[in-house]
Amino acid sequence: MLSVSTQNPAASSVQDWGTLSQDILDRLDADRDKLALRRVVDGAWVDVTLGQFHAEVTAAAKGLLAGGVGHRDRVAVLAKTRYEWTVLDYANWWIGAVTVPIYETSSSSQIAWILADSGATHIFYENEEHRKRIDEARPETPELTSIRLIDDVLTSLSAEGTAVTDEDLEARRAEVVSSDFATLIYTSGTTGRPKGCELTHANFRAELHGAHERLEPMFAAEGAATLLFLPLAHVFARIIQVGAIRYGSVLGHTADIANLVQHLGEFRPTFVLAVPRVFEKVFNTASTKAYAEGKGKIFDAAVRTAIAYSRATETGKASLPLKAKHALYDKLVYGKLRAALGGRAEYAISGGAPLGDRLGHFYRAIGVNVLEGYGLTETTAALTVNHPGAQRIGTVGPPLPGVEVRVAEDGELQFRGPQVFVGYWNAETATRNVLSEDGWFSTGDLGEVTDEGFVKITGRKKELIVTAGGKNVSPAILEDRVRSHPLVSQCLVVGEGKPFVGALVTIDTETWEGSLDDPALLAEVQKAVDDANSQVSRAEAIRKFAIVEEDWTEENGYLTPSFKVKRHMVVRDLHDTIESLYVR
Repeated sequence: MLSVSTQNPAASSVQDWGTLSQDILDRLDADRDKLALRRVVDGAWVDVTLGQFHAEVTAAAKGLLAGGVGHRDRVAVLAKTRYEWTVLDYANWWIGAVTVPIYETSSSSQIAWILADSGATHIFYENEEHRKRIDEARPETPELTSIRLIDDVLTSLSAEGTAVTDEDLEARRAEVVSSDFATLIYTSGTTGRPKGCELTHANFRAELHGAHERLEPMFAAEGAATLLFLPLAHVFARIIQVGAIRYGSVLGHTADIANLVQHLGEFRPTFVLAVPRVFEKVFNTASTKAYAEGKGKIFDAAVRTAIAYSRATETGKASLPLKAKHALYDKLVYGKLRAALGGRAEYAISGGAPLGDRLGHFYRAIGVNVLEGYGLTETTAALTVNHPGAQRIGTVGPPLPGVEVRVAEDGELQFRGPQVFVGYWNAETATRNVLSEDGWFSTGDLGEVTDEGFVKITGRKKELIVTAGGKNVSPAILEDRVRSHPLVSQCLVVGEGKPFVGALVTIDTETWEGSLDDPALLAEVQKAVDDANSQVSRAEAIRKFAIVEEDWTEENGYLTPSFKVKRHMVVRDLHDTIESLYVR
């Protein structure tokens, strides 16, 4: 094995990292009247000081106590990204409860599994559609005793806790320790049901300690602010939430993606976090608009100049003619793109899927440095990250302080550090499969470490698909369901790095003797796809499919003796068919 370690050795697992409530208390005396968050009320942004946030968190925590939430009880949240989500998260942490996030697009069967497996006793939901899905899941969730709207966090929940004294609340908070679970985040596996990642207060605090050391210019800059629009059900958004509260960046929330540009313009963040798909959309929208206005050639020239300028500054110095062209296009093109991100953003963090060299160089040259990082739910987000002091586009950066990395003989990346999770909830075998006794976590991803210490991702050892939007999709759930249709022989779900999930389908010619483009056949396959989609969230659903003429068999090499599809061969040989799914 090749082993590469940071200058700072991994911290001992017995170190007391403190608890997440301390992130508020450590700042409260000095920053009580300082702007900490902004929330939307009746369509307008309203400032929230740290003192106000602390009061709302503790009032909600008292309400949870009065409602019977005990130390280490699991409290589920089924809602979009919003201010109340963050208040509830910290209220849970204040009393040692464990937040169990559920994607707001999750199906009733997914909700049932997470609630039942976690043993959640309480759930907060956002709307009647969510309530309907919870009710459908209710027969499978015997431990669930309280179902209520997330709006209650700032209203009735707070009122219900008035009988709980400050002394009672502090006594409970004092019982919470660094090794207590802060959250169970369910992540899709390559097969079977989602598994709950056990992340502790120590995991979060250790992660932020290393991240802040590398990203201090972003988190601690004067006037630093970020607008969260990724789901708080995802660890990526959660760690930014915690970082903002801990280090004083102003935090905002929006789930209105249709009006995201407007909200960015109103909020004016200094840094943003997003998946590559967001950066692609901003770029593509600008390109389309430029061509519609007859300025396509100017835009293309501006793109070429930006990429050349970024490459030149990375390897040396840009020439005077290149600097002049860059300055010209900054007035004509680049400024408009910065405005689309609010006009103040100097940094962005991209994760969940590869951004690509082209967009990385382009954004850096227009004045929005997109820092790519790498991590998983099991590692409390980032293990590595490019940062202002060390950046190599095309890599995911060097390991964070305290993180060790090595490459196994089969090319799999393995990491060790204080942010690595404790294990999977109710899944000892699955835990042992990825976490060694001495703390090394096997990522399932293939990669390498450069001589300069930068990590590169070269492929995926596991079959889990990550779309361009950063959504993890387990293909087996969908494939098995589609394949259960009597007319379908095989199904292969695709979408790695693509904007949505697609599928290749082969037909059982013993049950269907007609043409493969017969509308009746297409309708039946669509029924099979719709049935499969009912088991997953909208983001995981199959949007388009293609029927393949030749079935996959052991004889033609596409099936193993145990009748498993050889994914890599199908993807290689049917590359053009897969690409056709993503052509407008």
